[in-house]
Amino acid sequence: MSASDLLYADHHATTPVMSEVLDAMAPWLAFAANASSVHSAGRTARRAIEEARAEVARAVGGLPEEIVFTSGGTEADNLAVRGAALAARESDPGRVAVLCTAADHPAVREAARSLSSLGFEAVDLAVDEDGLPRPADLEARLDRRAAVISAILANNETGVVYTAFPSLASRAREAGTVVHTDAVQAVGKIPVDVGSLGADLLSLTGHKFGGPKGAGALWVRKGTRLSPLASGGGQEKGRRAGTENVAAIVGLGAAVRLAVGRLDAEAVRLAALRDRLETGLRAAIPRLTIHGASRPGTVRLPTATSAVFPGVPGEILLAALDLEGIAVSSGSACHSGTTTPSAVLLAMGVAPDAARSTVRFSFGATTRPEEIDRLLKAVPRLFSRAARAAAC
Repeated sequence: MSASDLLYADHHATTPVMSEVLDAMAPWLAFAANASSVHSAGRTARRAIEEARAEVARAVGGLPEEIVFTSGGTEADNLAVRGAALAARESDPGRVAVLCTAADHPAVREAARSLSSLGFEAVDLAVDEDGLPRPADLEARLDRRAAVISAILANNETGVVYTAFPSLASRAREAGTVVHTDAVQAVGKIPVDVGSLGADLLSLTGHKFGGPKGAGALWVRKGTRLSPLASGGGQEKGRRAGTENVAAIVGLGAAVRLAVGRLDAEAVRLAALRDRLETGLRAAIPRLTIHGASRPGTVRLPTATSAVFPGVPGEILLAALDLEGIAVSSGSACHSGTTTPSAVLLAMGVAPDAARSTVRFSFGATTRPEEIDRLLKAVPRLFSRAARAAAC
């Protein structure tokens, strides 16, 4: 199968790098200067990094000096959760609880759990059927022991957006708790403004909106204390040591500028394609359900459909689609050779069988209407074939 035959519907996993981003990165791939060097070549590299820093800051409504470049979303999440927890306890030894929602990305949840070896308590906050935190649970947990609270802004599996995040942030800050949000799936897809959100820390990564892998950032509100994860040469104002990847950072800056510039038009276009897919799938498969789409008022990203195909394991449908050159994601993860349901879906109250039968379709800048047509022809046919086989 040639690349031109591939229907790529897995943009929440990663996106193709935009051609404009590749062009922006190209001059820096062989540029040898270290941005910490004081000679003219080093200063040239430093200027490129600072221009990218300004682009990232502008995209989220922050200040350039509040942006810390990282290797991606996972490092940004770890720096936020671990770094803020350690700094909070240093100021107040009673701050030993690290809170995150049961619907958060593993980069957040595992970062919280890893702190247990250092005397912290990791607390999973219960979520409702849409994967959103339950207010009563939040209120009960936001006390003098809470060092950090993290809540994902847009869920990577279902696309559900946490529109009430500003209320959580306000309540947490009243309690003296540092507030973090994983905005990895949100930035470049919906408007994100740190001032409106009220967060102290926000994570993002370039490869979710047409940038290169290996380049992300953590926005750190001015005055927020953060313990670095790595010691070294003091780069990023001592918050993240290591020689900067100039080409990747330039690519991140270019990608976020392009994505935010096209955000409104792309949101309308992609929402229409998503809705057409969902309408067609529901018509062809009457028992199909879509996560996050059952309650009025729930907001979802325009870029994802997470659907339950009853009676057919997601891996079976994924494999059948793959054979036809269609790339999607299953709603379950593979661990040590055994298939387990998505922890996020289970936390939402989804039955294990339904969680195993979930497939996620996700879209981006390269998605075209004819690809939706192809999905609507292939998916019902392959589902019917798999359902008949399962019934035998």
